[in-house]
Amino acid sequence: MHLPRRTLLAASTAAVSITGAPPASAARRSRTGFENLAATGYSSLRGQRVGIVTNPTGVTRDVRHIVDVMHADPRVELTAVFGPEHGFRGTAQAGGSEGRYDDPATGLPVYDTYLKSGQALADIFTASGVDTVVFDIQDVGARFYTYIWTLFDCMEAARLAGRRFVVLDRPNPVTGRAALGPVLHREFATFVGRQPISQAHGMTVAELARLFNGEFLSAPVELDTVLMSGWKRSAWYDASGLPWVPPSPNMPTPDTALVYSGTCLFEGTNLSEGRGTTRPFELLGAEGVDGRWAAAMSELGLPGAHFREAYFAPTFSKFQGRTIGGVQIHVHDRDVYDPVRAGIALLVTAKKVWNGFAWRPDNWIDKLTGSTLVRTMIDAGADTDEVVAGWERELAAFRRMRREYLLYR
Repeated sequence: MHLPRRTLLAASTAAVSITGAPPASAARRSRTGFENLAATGYSSLRGQRVGIVTNPTGVTRDVRHIVDVMHADPRVELTAVFGPEHGFRGTAQAGGSEGRYDDPATGLPVYDTYLKSGQALADIFTASGVDTVVFDIQDVGARFYTYIWTLFDCMEAARLAGRRFVVLDRPNPVTGRAALGPVLHREFATFVGRQPISQAHGMTVAELARLFNGEFLSAPVELDTVLMSGWKRSAWYDASGLPWVPPSPNMPTPDTALVYSGTCLFEGTNLSEGRGTTRPFELLGAEGVDGRWAAAMSELGLPGAHFREAYFAPTFSKFQGRTIGGVQIHVHDRDVYDPVRAGIALLVTAKKVWNGFAWRPDNWIDKLTGSTLVRTMIDAGADTDEVVAGWERELAAFRRMRREYLLYR
């Protein structure tokens, strides 16, 4: 697959600025982009009407929502809020949003961005009357987690509307050490993957914004990124000292994020991915699955995790109210655990030990993995190592491209 390279580093210097870079004497705990912006008195937003794309994760260290904080601060003119999937206040389940309304707490107009892009989204920015669009949402590090494509769509729409775009950075909760997994092929682009990046991208949202601006937007938007301080690429979320707010209803903890980039692939099968349990994406199963699956996974000796035979009854989604069998993933060494390889191994072994295994009829697995490679190789009897080897060349090319846009070392 060809990865487009439009190196815009020189050309975009005027269009992209970076503030809040980590000082040499950075504190041990991380300071978010919002904290660094607020510490300047919102100096980069002065004299502008500001709209913000955010959700319940846009909070301060003491868990006040930044919309409430900014609305109460006379140093910044916040005039609009833009809500993504699940909504600005987080009242909607997966595949839903809150629509257009006035926020009861602040009186601010809230516009719905979910499933909107291009000129339609640009028209919303224009109608809102804002000069600058700010983005502050906690990501989880996986290509199919839709907030990074909300970021992409909003950047493109801001460019079309002639608006400036500012990204407030937050940690990648599963570290920024490595990009893992298959790279999306453009013909499989959807809202769970707009552009050819790897399944686990190993980047922060500010880094992704720079990559989008330099590689994938039809033309660069005027982009500012407000960086964190005190964050290292090797740091897990619990080292940040920041509170965890679930970015979506089925992402309750950083532990969920750790396995998600691999086990979300089960959304493309007839097995439960654990929705409707207290351990979504850590519990997997179906009716008729027994202890042979956990045993097959244990025999592989994958580093960093144990696989336990488990039984559970989801309260909603697949197999609602029915007791099913499967596995629970117990990660005991997250520094060596490879979530994407583990996800592939779980698919391979599930198909071998359970004769009821099936892909979703619409081949959703191809949208999640970014091509037909994973599905067709597993159907052909390939083992985990063979499937992983199938994407290594494309992954190496993405890693080379990604390196230019990393902001933390």
